[in-house]
Amino acid sequence: MKYLHLISGPRNISTALMYSFAQRSDTQVVDEPFYAVYLSKTQASHPGKDDVLKAQSSDEEVVKRELFRAWTKPVLFIKNMAHHIEVMSDGFLSKCINIFLIRDPKQLIASYAQVIEKVTMRDIGVQHEYELFEKIADQNTIVIDSGLLLQNPESVLKQACEKSGIKFEREMLHWKAGPKVYDGIWAPHWYANVHRSTGFEKQATSNRPLPQHLEPLNEEASIYYQKLLKHALKP
Repeated sequence: MKYLHLISGPRNISTALMYSFAQRSDTQVVDEPFYAVYLSKTQASHPGKDDVLKAQSSDEEVVKRELFRAWTKPVLFIKNMAHHIEVMSDGFLSKCINIFLIRDPKQLIASYAQVIEKVTMRDIGVQHEYELFEKIADQNTIVIDSGLLLQNPESVLKQACEKSGIKFEREMLHWKAGPKVYDGIWAPHWYANVHRSTGFEKQATSNRPLPQHLEPLNEEASIYYQKLLKHALKP
């Protein structure tokens, strides 16, 4: 069994990447299995919070046991958020090929601020992504920058598959529009754009302005982003 573990900040193309891997003949996907754990531990106020807590176990060990069981296909793609891992024990990372998905913080923060007004460093996850990468960089790790991926999806995906020890499948480049059966219950609050997509494409909203009060956060986050960007797959 091969576990591909995506570690991403929010408002990235993490859901599109999950959709991409779901098109593979040998892969099952799981959408943010630790979301309820995160909400329970932090008491963060997120849209649809009550529904998430009802739909998922908030017991970290229960979720891990379910994840690392035998699945019907040989590859499991786990979409996860860096800020979810931040409040957990991260020992399970050694069982996985860890794929760090990063995005220009200015775009990420501006997008996130459309849903959550008071954005924090924990919310965007890039600092913890960098700290995790530094901790496990000598293990099997891959860094994907969403901007570079969108320039040439096929090239970057081929490299990611090769580094993961799996064959690239062209089906990964496209999917049907609309909600998916493997979407998390929070999809109505966050997935409107990706539900309109049929492949990797830059959103018009990527150029929305950054609120002035979030400039200091962007400057700090950019330091961690640039350090990770040096390791990203090139198109």
